[in-house]
Amino acid sequence: MDRSTDLDIEELKMTREQYILATQQNHLPRTENAQLYPVGIYGWRKRCLYFFVLLLLVTTIVNLAMTIWILKVMNFTVDGMGNLRVTKKGIRLEGISEFLLPLYVKEIHSRKDSPLVLQSDRNVTVNARNHMGQLTGQLTVGAESVEAQCKRFEVRASEDGRVLFSADEDAITIGAEKLKVTGTEGAVFGHSVETPHIRAEPSQDLRLESPTRSLIMEAPRGVQVRAAAGDFKATCRKELHLQSTEGEIFLNADTIRLGNLPTVSFSSSSSSSSNSRQTVYELCVCPNGKLYLSPAGVGSTCQSSSTICLWS
Repeated sequence: MDRSTDLDIEELKMTREQYILATQQNHLPRTENAQLYPVGIYGWRKRCLYFFVLLLLVTTIVNLAMTIWILKVMNFTVDGMGNLRVTKKGIRLEGISEFLLPLYVKEIHSRKDSPLVLQSDRNVTVNARNHMGQLTGQLTVGAESVEAQCKRFEVRASEDGRVLFSADEDAITIGAEKLKVTGTEGAVFGHSVETPHIRAEPSQDLRLESPTRSLIMEAPRGVQVRAAAGDFKATCRKELHLQSTEGEIFLNADTIRLGNLPTVSFSSSSSSSSNSRQTVYELCVCPNGKLYLSPAGVGSTCQSSSTICLWS
């Protein structure tokens, strides 16, 4: 028992001496010359690093200045850019704008106090397409003409939406109350014109004229020409024909005059002296229908002067 205790004491002493020796060796100065290595960036590498840092700082400042300048020039705000404003109803653009590429919009309208102007150096074309992308309508405004290509073209009134003008492949309809042609040459129609009434303007004459050909007026139930407050005149260069195939020609007036009828006279001296005072004539008719005047006598004088019928 005592021996084991002594052994333990000796081991503790040896351990303590080893610890003291090890501790003293750590505090002893080193006598050998150790080589020192510098830590960091020195020389041209350090100068290049400072140059790149300075260049990065200058670039950042220039970019920031350019960004601020662009924002100032383009007038960027929280509502939009320049004359372009983003509103709840869409985009509002003020002033003159140029579009270099196609513009796809649903609706374009101007302000209430200014018109909407679409301008182009060549032409302005408006296209309408269906859901398959096929062209269904086109309106082209050019320097020499305005062309519309569609199945049906309509012009409506702004008040009640009444159709004023419509055109399709079958017919052209004019729904205005009055069609007025102010050209000096009038209106030229290549084919027939159907209308129930032709009327001139107030205090103006109505004239139907065919400069080089005939003027024909036909109606299956009759043609009526009436002058309510004036004269009716029919003038021609050659012959004027009044013909009724089944009925009669009826002249109804207080006075009927036939002017420029040929007048025959007798060759005797007594008759010639009486012709100077003649005021009453007899109306004679040749077998071919020619009328002439013969001086009236006690009896009929048409038989004695019938030689005029031989020369007709």
